[in-house]
Amino acid sequence: MIKSTIFLGAFLIVFQTLTAQVENDNILFIQLKKMDSLVFTEGFNKCNLTTLENIIAEDFEFYHDVGGIQEKETFLESMKNNICSTPNNKPIRKLVEGSIEVFPLYNQGQIYGAIQNGTHEFWIQEPNKELYQTGEAKFSTTWLLIDGEWKMKNVLSFDHKAAH
Repeated sequence: MIKSTIFLGAFLIVFQTLTAQVENDNILFIQLKKMDSLVFTEGFNKCNLTTLENIIAEDFEFYHDVGGIQEKETFLESMKNNICSTPNNKPIRKLVEGSIEVFPLYNQGQIYGAIQNGTHEFWIQEPNKELYQTGEAKFSTTWLLIDGEWKMKNVLSFDHKAAH
């Protein structure tokens, strides 16, 4: 009985270590925070859709609690025709500082991906006006390591709320 309790305890400690959120100074956390920045600072905020397209996996899926499901082509068209088509009323995304969590995904001890959770705010930028917040939402992104590069595979965008 004592041996089984010790074994179970040791197993739980090892399992928790393998599946726990990484610290914010961990290389994986830093890499994925940079990828998040490329997606949103370059893609969403600056409308650099070429950078965004290169980060998204070919079989990308986007699940939005208000806008439905989109695959890569529809997602990029939506960015072009909605987010990036109104420079005088431009949506801006800001990451809520300290909200990111990163959980590595392993296959037989080798990292193949990660889940990144966080909260972000949405703002509007208009000429000659200060930015003003319009909303907030949570996100979960599945990142896969494909040919040595991080690719955004799935995104859940949910719990959208108006700014308070």
